[in-house]
Amino acid sequence: VNNYETNCFHYGAVLDACARTTAWTKALQILGVMLQRLVELDTVCFNVAISACEKAGEWATALYLFTALARGRLECDTISFSAVISACEKGRQWEKALHPFSEMPHLGVQLDTITFNSMISACEKGGEWKKSCQLFSLMTQHNVELNTITCSAAISACEKG
Repeated sequence: VNNYETNCFHYGAVLDACARTTAWTKALQILGVMLQRLVELDTVCFNVAISACEKAGEWATALYLFTALARGRLECDTISFSAVISACEKGRQWEKALHPFSEMPHLGVQLDTITFNSMISACEKGGEWKKSCQLFSLMTQHNVELNTITCSAAISACEKG
């Protein structure tokens, strides 16, 4: 490794492998190595690490990484928001997911089907059926495409209400 120049792209490939295998602790170690070696971090690297935490059910760590990304010089994108909202959804933390979701329009970040689906599912798992219905309605108001996941999550939320 010392004979070759490594950059964010190379480390990103390793981070992606960690995310695919739910090796979230390894992903965090890789981010640490990148910081030590002064490799310039980008939004994609953070997004992959957040996704690794999300897949492992580590919502608090995903939220921490998202906050670090948001406070840093890097811009959060739709993938950043979707990953952290999904992590909170899987951890049954609908209230934690609501803050990043509500910030998206203020920051000029596009609300999309995946983000809405994660938020509707988070509310459904939290027993917040009214909020799920509000989000479903908001989706149609914003002309965001509905899909089978959207409808299933909204129906499930209403069943529980």
